[in-house]
Amino acid sequence: MLLKDKVAVITGAAGINGLGFAAARLMASHGARVVILDLAQAEPAAAAARIGDGHLGLVANVTDKASCDAAAAAAIQQFGRIDILVNNAGITQAAKTLEISGADYDRILDVSLRGTMYMSQAVLPTMQQQRNGSIICISSVSAQRGGGILGGPHYSAAKAGVLGLARAMAREFGPDGIRVNSIAPGLIGTDIIKGKLTEEKKADIAETIPLARLGRADDIGGACVFLASDLSLYCTGITLDVNGGMLIH
Repeated sequence: MLLKDKVAVITGAAGINGLGFAAARLMASHGARVVILDLAQAEPAAAAARIGDGHLGLVANVTDKASCDAAAAAAIQQFGRIDILVNNAGITQAAKTLEISGADYDRILDVSLRGTMYMSQAVLPTMQQQRNGSIICISSVSAQRGGGILGGPHYSAAKAGVLGLARAMAREFGPDGIRVNSIAPGLIGTDIIKGKLTEEKKADIAETIPLARLGRADDIGGACVFLASDLSLYCTGITLDVNGGMLIH
């Protein structure tokens, strides 16, 4: 029980085939009480109920600071503390540089980057009071290799920004006992790629990966459990590559 009695808040976690839900389920299995945040249409309360009793699902929009603050306050009211934040919410768009409009740019960066900042701001004061906490930011291999398979340059920019923000927060809040780390997933077989890649294309991509398969949501969930737990007590400001060897550097 690596996370016994810990309280974990996970953004964008209601999709049952997604990275956030996998992290929520695995954290709960290790003893955490989980707070799932997502938009209303994703039904976060139902997602929390799927994990089991004692968890909480809240409607929240990470691009709205007041919504993030309200979600953090509700989690504290329910459980008395917040030990873990997983900044998982993000959206992508397949577009080339000359095709990206201002609205496209704002939409992609708002969820991944502004959302990471707003939700972190919402939980940091209680973590400072506790003198303890772990914030995990989900970036992407596309931030490191200069583009991904599905996301456009603005997605890569947003996820690269997440890495910089996480490192800066790690420096700032380390003296408060708060660790801030990032995970850079490779291509993961979640709903975000459904209908966008043929089985033949997936097989071709798998051949280029040393572990010879696409990632699974649980691969990222397990990395989240590690970074949330005391197993990683001396890790802060790191980027944990979870990509099957897609990017070895």
